Amino acid sequence: MSMGGEGDGVIRLEDGGVLHVAGALPGETVRLRAGPEGFVLDEVLEPSASRRTPPCPHFGACGGCVLQHWDAESALAWKVERLRATLALERLETEILPVFWTSPGGRRRAALHARRGSSRTEARIGFKARKSWNLVDIDGCAVLNPAIVRALPALRRLAAPLLEHPKSAPSLHVTMTDDGLDIDVTGVEARSGGLSADARQEVAALAAETGLARLTLAGDILFQQRQPSLKIGRARVALPAGAFLQADPAAEAAMVAEARSAVDGARRIADLFCGLGAFTFPLAEVAPVLAVDGSAPAIRALGAAVATAPGLHGITAEARDLFRRPLSAAELKRIDAVVFDPPRAGALAQVAEIAQSGAARVVGVSCNPATFARDARRLVDSGFRLERILPVDQFLWSSHLELVAVFSR
Repeated sequence: MSMGGEGDGVIRLEDGGVLHVAGALPGETVRLRAGPEGFVLDEVLEPSASRRTPPCPHFGACGGCVLQHWDAESALAWKVERLRATLALERLETEILPVFWTSPGGRRRAALHARRGSSRTEARIGFKARKSWNLVDIDGCAVLNPAIVRALPALRRLAAPLLEHPKSAPSLHVTMTDDGLDIDVTGVEARSGGLSADARQEVAALAAETGLARLTLAGDILFQQRQPSLKIGRARVALPAGAFLQADPAAEAAMVAEARSAVDGARRIADLFCGLGAFTFPLAEVAPVLAVDGSAPAIRALGAAVATAPGLHGITAEARDLFRRPLSAAELKRIDAVVFDPPRAGALAQVAEIAQSGAARVVGVSCNPATFARDARRLVDSGFRLERILPVDQFLWSSHLELVAVFSR
């Protein structure tokens, strides 16, 4: 048995077929039983030496974690080998540094789904079951910041008025900020008029009772008693509603440290897909930074925060869709170091311009090794050398792996 890409045990049959079995580990002997959607694990007859007792009672039902039953050393080795194999598909080889991995209780943001509960005043809240729309109602979570876990009972009450319309399927996008919990709600039925005035008043009162910093509905403020903010480098950044953040602050710090080290000595830096400035502000301690992102609210927040960050070399912020209108090689003429951190789709159009620019050093940050490898191939073909990769296991007990890669001419 081997391990599949989504964290399933893979059994190869004599006729050439394969079975994917959630919960099984390489080297184990297991008994299967037929379920409604195929064979499932019934019993582990001979367990692997790397099998561990899952720390969360919801493991197996909840779809949030798939690897809690596997020891960290084995899981990380498997992730690195998957990364190496993905690079090999694009004929890439490089030094892979030891994995930076996060600890339980470090996640500062999560999307919690809400469904109707047994009473009108309390909803069920949790994560979806694996490969299902069914909700697993949780009373704890081993990966979330303890402040979010402590808020779960209050969030059940808060979510109840959001289920006013039978077609509503709310998701509470919860972020732990320096000023308390910030929640943006999506999935409330809008075509029938959205939340009624009474429901808005009720949910706002519950938000005040819960002590939230802010509650928004698809970006519109329902309640706010404090402006949610975070310290990023030397800056204090006021968060737009629903703003993107790295999931774990320790992982973000490790990625920023690697990027900053790689561009040390640069005279001018471009930070592309910069978001709220997780890399921008630390990089501006090294040299002036051109910060560009497609989100206008994020760029406005970054620009406003510059005034709170003394002693930087200067930041120029621009809102621009880098997929449709990437910075050209000519626009990058004065840039000698580029950091880019695109979404999962990667940044092939922008990378093509970076490849033709005069930048001597490039740092690629990615949450998708497959699109990263494609983009990296383009840089290598244009004369860059892939020096090293730092793997970052930000999503603990998942099959995902993020990375920071350093290129030089």
